[in-house]
Amino acid sequence: MKISKELNIPATYFYNKLVESVLFDVRKSTGEGINESNLAGTEYVKQFGSKDFAKIKIETLEKNQKYAYSTSTTRNDFNATYDIKQIGEAKCLVEYEEKVISHGTLQKFNDGLFQFLLGKMKKKRFIKMLQQMEESY
Repeated sequence: MKISKELNIPATYFYNKLVESVLFDVRKSTGEGINESNLAGTEYVKQFGSKDFAKIKIETLEKNQKYAYSTSTTRNDFNATYDIKQIGEAKCLVEYEEKVISHGTLQKFNDGLFQFLLGKMKKKRFIKMLQQMEESY
């Protein structure tokens, strides 16, 4: 899935909101405080529900330009990248891309079906989240 959206906010604002969210997630999952300068390369385990866990790794963190992370579970690997470009004084372009690598034929089928059935809804929710970030500026 790829999404590209111009936002009426500076790249610094978008990046800072993204990092704020990541720091909160790391703190919530690990119980440890961490700062932005230590985020790149950080790995932690996050619990989803009562039995599901995922290993998350912050792959890339380039101030006001890029954020990428990977999530690994027993079922699949998920990679997401945010490319952020300043295109005006108070305007930026956010390009989001995610890729899923499924483990096993059945999981590949399930993930493909999920993407087909719920892909548009997921895109719509993601764009709404971007618009909410824009409105909070």
